[in-house]
Amino acid sequence: MQGNDQQTDNGAVLRSGREILLQAFNWESHKHDWWRKLEKKVADIAKSGFTTAWLPPPTNSFAPEGYLPQNLYNLNSSYGSEQLLKALLEKMKQYNVRAMADIVINHRVGTTQGHGGMYNRYDGVPLSWDERAVTSCTGGLGNRSTGDNFNGVPNIDHTQHFVRKDITAWLQWLRKNVGFQDFRFDFARGYSPKYVKEYIEGAKPIFSVGEYWDSCNYNGHFLEYNQDSHRQRIVNWIDLTGQLSAAFDFTTKGILQEAVKGQFWRLRDPQGKPPGVLGWWPSRAVTFIDNHDTGSTQAHWPFPSDHIMEGYAYLLTHPGMPTVFYDHFYDWGNSIHEQIVKLIDIRKHQDIHSRSSIRIFEAQPNLYSAIIGEKVCMKIGDGSWCPAGKEWTLATSGHRYAVWQK
Repeated sequence: MQGNDQQTDNGAVLRSGREILLQAFNWESHKHDWWRKLEKKVADIAKSGFTTAWLPPPTNSFAPEGYLPQNLYNLNSSYGSEQLLKALLEKMKQYNVRAMADIVINHRVGTTQGHGGMYNRYDGVPLSWDERAVTSCTGGLGNRSTGDNFNGVPNIDHTQHFVRKDITAWLQWLRKNVGFQDFRFDFARGYSPKYVKEYIEGAKPIFSVGEYWDSCNYNGHFLEYNQDSHRQRIVNWIDLTGQLSAAFDFTTKGILQEAVKGQFWRLRDPQGKPPGVLGWWPSRAVTFIDNHDTGSTQAHWPFPSDHIMEGYAYLLTHPGMPTVFYDHFYDWGNSIHEQIVKLIDIRKHQDIHSRSSIRIFEAQPNLYSAIIGEKVCMKIGDGSWCPAGKEWTLATSGHRYAVWQK
């Protein structure tokens, strides 16, 4: 019976579309006794209105950030001990904030040298796989990869039945024994999305999101207006997970961070819709403006820092499922924290969700405005604009943004 309950949970969350995520770490968090630090913030995370907090990879890893896992069943990491992690998860459960585990199953660092002198065996730890578990393209005796290679470390061959059986059992353990409820699939380009479908069906997370990140369409350094092929690849990935997983809306991030520099015309596609995944499949689009890769100290593709509140005014009033980045929420000062909380509050009170309707009024170089769910109106940019009609009252405003409600 329990299995069915959890399966309906997964569907129910996607149907409801009322998720608001917090990415609860950055690239440097492993240096800061993180599980203990986060536990002190759980009450504030809950009060602010987040449904889910995405945590860094919880398992033993060759690199301190957690993205080069080795012993998947060892929960002592640079973020803290297993005991501290379980205390954090228990506290989150009390406050009704779901814990999202960062699932790194594309690659795994070997423990011993095998075939060809490569570290492609996993002896002496649980999931003691041999070279057949590693793709032939990354030094193993398995099949070729079903996706793109993550270079420099052994990539896991998901075509092997024993590998999938072991990964599913580990995911079930994270769900049932450890206390994670949601999954974020790291480097989802690395293996076929049909395996994500199998893992979700096997472990039954309440909510899943995949990181399908490839480059937007550029002409030199200029971002092209039409990003349909980019969002189509993300949509195809979601589709092939059996529609069970959402995906991060990298298309929206790429377009929005150029739009806020005075190119707001980018925010309306030729069909009059939002130009990212949220314009095509909002119930599976997890929007964000920065994460531990794009922002933080890595800054691979950062959102312009003097425009982040315009970014959040867009995300938190629009369809899709918005994500707030830890740094912006906790490290950029009280004013930003309060402004974001206010926007979340408006979203919740006006019941804006992933499938809310949207009508775009203006998409000019210096002004974007839209009405969402017929209940919230917003504008971003330097241009002046306000909705016609006495039924609208100003709900909040800040530097280059304003939001009205009925």
